Amino acid sequence: MTTTSAPAPAPPPPRGQAPAQAPAGAAQLIGQAALARVRIVLVEPSHPGNVGAVARAMRVMGLTGLRLVKPRLANMLTHRDARALAAGADEVLDAGQVFDTLPQALADCSLCVAVSAAERAFGPPALTPESAAVELLAEPTQSALVFGTERNGLSIEEVGMCQRLCSIPTSDEHSSLNLAQAVQVLGYVLRRSAVNEVPAAAGVSYANHADTEGFLAHLERSLVAIRYLDPENPKKLMPRFRRLFGRTRLEAEEIHMLRGICKLMEETAARADWSDRK
Repeated sequence: MTTTSAPAPAPPPPRGQAPAQAPAGAAQLIGQAALARVRIVLVEPSHPGNVGAVARAMRVMGLTGLRLVKPRLANMLTHRDARALAAGADEVLDAGQVFDTLPQALADCSLCVAVSAAERAFGPPALTPESAAVELLAEPTQSALVFGTERNGLSIEEVGMCQRLCSIPTSDEHSSLNLAQAVQVLGYVLRRSAVNEVPAAAGVSYANHADTEGFLAHLERSLVAIRYLDPENPKKLMPRFRRLFGRTRLEAEEIHMLRGICKLMEETAARADWSDRK
């Protein structure tokens, strides 16, 4: 527990000959490496047994990165109920990390997918589990699947901190899954995708969560400075911008460019004569 240039393309095969496939062992290693980049984030878990069951579900699917945000108990990862229901997946609990806030837990992740039963107004675009798995595994850096509390799930604000939303299809008559079941379902889809498809990591340096949040805060200040955003009556402006930039997946260099624009907006606003503005 802790707190806390491209190679030349291969020549085409001779006519009539199928393309060569990566050796099975190499494909398996690539899939394992992709799974190792995915973090499972639990927001405010309340029951140690559920955390242990999540660790078990993760371990059997090859997932190892567990993060807890503000758990109800300080000893959640070492609690005897967690250890009992982990059923031997102690290494997942031992390596688990605890954070005070969700932004801290997501800071080094470049793609964050919220798991929720329903879409939110102005929230991120919704994906099927299969589509979410493809995006998560193709991420060249760390990514995260974010799960809410056992009782209420994720809040609108917490979903808004993620670039994607994923819902597990269930019966209309009874759609309730417990925390470990939800992790098990998505863990299985991730593993199946990793083993069968082994998506190549994109050759793009996406901005991580901390840098994106820093830009959005800077954008808000800049919009206030130029009097485009009224802080007393913000309406849904910033959630719309959050959804826009989450959908486009900003790269690190784009963040620097946009923050340069924000800085210039602030400097221009400071020199402006607002006396004739109502």
